[in-house]
Amino acid sequence: MAEISAQVVKELRDKTGAGMMDCKKALKENEGDITKAMDWLRKKGMASAGNKATRVASEGLVDSYIHTGGRVGVLVEVNCETDFVARGEDFKKLVQDIAKQVAACPNVEYVSVADIPAEITEKEKEIEMGRDDLGNKPENIKEKIVQGRIEKRLKEMTLMDQPFIRDQSITVEELVTQSIATLGENIKVRRFARFVLGEGIEKKESNFADEVAAQMGGKQ
Repeated sequence: MAEISAQVVKELRDKTGAGMMDCKKALKENEGDITKAMDWLRKKGMASAGNKATRVASEGLVDSYIHTGGRVGVLVEVNCETDFVARGEDFKKLVQDIAKQVAACPNVEYVSVADIPAEITEKEKEIEMGRDDLGNKPENIKEKIVQGRIEKRLKEMTLMDQPFIRDQSITVEELVTQSIATLGENIKVRRFARFVLGEGIEKKESNFADEVAAQMGGKQ
């Protein structure tokens, strides 16, 4: 069959709230038929997430993950709608997976692109617009290239756009969407903090020869 276009995948995702990869798989399984793909997703329990995304999520968990060796640690807050779901093993596993994801992604600073301050976006645009390889490009082409580069750069900085460490075929956002469908509640990754041992501490650079000379001098 013909290749499934990104536009059709997006349309199915907008209609169902299911993850991007799930939508693509549903369309392939149903020869590109959106109606059949929607039914397929419903049977799999993946088509209900979109309806829950606007509901208030004020319960949940604050959890931690300390990587082996104790040099990297993470605190993360993930919200759901009820304490009942928050105490369930599936939700706890999701929160742990997200904490481990943060530990594995040293360049991630924000939950989603929407959380990135405008001044950061403008700074990235300024950097990209000044690159040498764009010097001879027409202005309209330059804008498109820069926009694509900025979008890629911003996604590199956000947790929800990272490939999930346990399954690289989906993003963290799609993992959360699947969990919404499975657990039947809205789920939001609210915030996180990543701690690296010694980060920000200015280490004193010592000169070995000077140390030896100082010690020798002290033995007069």
